Amino acid sequence: MVTTSSEPIHNRLTMLRAERGISRRELAEALGVHYQTVGYLERGEYAPSLHLALRIAAYFEVPVEVVFSLDPFPRLGS
Repeated sequence: MVTTSSEPIHNRLTMLRAERGISRRELAEALGVHYQTVGYLERGEYAPSLHLALRIAAYFEVPVEVVFSLDPFPRLGS
């Protein structure tokens, strides 16, 4: 599936994975998706279904708004 809206979905998947030392493959296995799906999500090439977005947030034990946003996330650091 490809995002049909012209409005991108921004995410913090790469950062969350890095903080926890989780590979794309490990996250994909935990979510029951193909590892390439995680890459597509991280690059903004795929907008997750609501169900998948909620499962990702639950996996990281954070609110969905911590992972996904309609607005770009501010850069961390200087």
